[in-house]
Amino acid sequence: MTPLSRRTFGTMALTALLTGCGHTGGDRPATAPSAATRGGTTDTAGTTPAAPETTGTPRPLGRSVPVRLRIPAIGVDTPLLSLGLEPDGTVQVPPITAHDRAGWYRFSPTPGQIGPSVVLGHVTVGSYGDGVFRRLDRLRTGETIVARLENGTEAQFTVTSTRTVAKAHFPTDDVYGNVNRPELRLITCGGPHDGDGYRDNVIVFAALSAAVP
Repeated sequence: MTPLSRRTFGTMALTALLTGCGHTGGDRPATAPSAATRGGTTDTAGTTPAAPETTGTPRPLGRSVPVRLRIPAIGVDTPLLSLGLEPDGTVQVPPITAHDRAGWYRFSPTPGQIGPSVVLGHVTVGSYGDGVFRRLDRLRTGETIVARLENGTEAQFTVTSTRTVAKAHFPTDDVYGNVNRPELRLITCGGPHDGDGYRDNVIVFAALSAAVP
């Protein structure tokens, strides 16, 4: 997964280049947010979520860390790691392991909060084979993504689009720009593999459609 990313969390600008889709174990982010951006959206205890709704337009949820992600249409059911920044300021990516897991970037909104919540996953994990997001490009408009939150709520999202884009033309504002409703972004690699990595990114855009306790 290699998105060139910049979004605004409040008044904080986030700039990061995430590299590596699991084809080697040593890929690290090339550039990262400055230390000043780390407080943009931090984990906050004691936030009371809005009352869950199952009909009509769901209200935004309060902050609660996502712990699991399910995508029935492509057979994904994964615990979620919490991804932040390395001591050197680079952005963390999920580790290359046999039991691959996706990761939520904890400086983005939690799923169900207003704004784009960002989840990253590998398409391949080196010698271990396929990654957790190996079929992400097969998701279609109208299919369901479910993020289970730490407080027990399931935030259900409906896919609005799936895009494959060249990394050189990553749609930064579309992915990380401010939005006025709860949305979700799933990001992995895609397209041809040229020996150094995958050429493209696969990006799934989804919007909150229900919240179930």
